[in-house]
Amino acid sequence: MEVRESQISPQAIARTGGALYLIIIFFGGFGEMFVRNRLIVWGDATATAERILASEMLWRLSVGAELFYLLCAVALAGIFYFLLRPVSHVLALLAVFFNLVAIAIEAIGRLHLISALNILRGSETLGAFEPSQLHALAYVALQSHGRGFSVSLMFFGCACLVLGYLIFRSGFLPKVLGILMPIAGLGYLVDGFSLILAPAFHAMIFPGSLLPALVAELSLCLWLLVKGVNVSKWQVRAGVPLAPRTGDAVSDVSMDREA
Repeated sequence: MEVRESQISPQAIARTGGALYLIIIFFGGFGEMFVRNRLIVWGDATATAERILASEMLWRLSVGAELFYLLCAVALAGIFYFLLRPVSHVLALLAVFFNLVAIAIEAIGRLHLISALNILRGSETLGAFEPSQLHALAYVALQSHGRGFSVSLMFFGCACLVLGYLIFRSGFLPKVLGILMPIAGLGYLVDGFSLILAPAFHAMIFPGSLLPALVAELSLCLWLLVKGVNVSKWQVRAGVPLAPRTGDAVSDVSMDREA
């Protein structure tokens, strides 16, 4: 049975988006803060290799969790399109494109984490390398992942700029979220470009440059999860006929009887 778009509850869609966003934030924080920050010793390839091999299952779980949240991110991009398309179809579609490019780059970057582990475990093709050389190769793979992740955030930052504008203009989501999201997007862009163009400056501002993004994304996530959208205003924007109020329905029935 085909379900019309007008029959889909924007409130249910919004809260589903909030739940997906929470999964993304949780698993992203788990992989970055709880796993990689504990196991990677920047500047020491051998110590990093020893820690990863000693916690191999934890490493694998973190990569798997992050691939799962990328699946959620694809669905979330579609939810944002559904919710914000009434404001501007073109800009909502542009945000989807930026999001999908960011997700694709991030997914490819996760392969470097698997490659690092495979290098450390060794194989017949790597038998000619000394352990210290394997450690160095794995360390390079980890560095490649970090830079790839920053590039993916640059595209996501552009998505945040567009989403912020749409939220600000929507009328069915708080304007403050429409201000916070572009600030988050600028933070991602500054972080990515500074890593490429001015690594020393990047080392000075990181991770503070990403703090506004955490505040903005967590705020949007919790608002969608708890409050959702103003349904009546969303319906007006979407051109969906408003359901008659109970009192109006009773009045209509009375008028029909009198006629």
